[in-house]
Amino acid sequence: MAADDRLEDDELARRLREAHRRVRMLPAAEKERIARRYLAICDVAKRDPERAAVRLEAFLASLDDTFDTPRDEENTPGD
Repeated sequence: MAADDRLEDDELARRLREAHRRVRMLPAAEKERIARRYLAICDVAKRDPERAAVRLEAFLASLDDTFDTPRDEENTPGD
């Protein structure tokens, strides 16, 4: 393994830890389904770090879209 590969692996590990932290903080109703998806990404990371990095980015983006969007009552016109 070249030194550059190690740096990329460290970045992937950091992002996986970030994702784990975010999954851990989810409400129980969403946590189980999302945790399974996270574990699948971790499994891919063992064999194909590049593919795992792509999947992890999509996973984190979906977390942002799902849980960081305003609720409907916050978007009512006239507020």
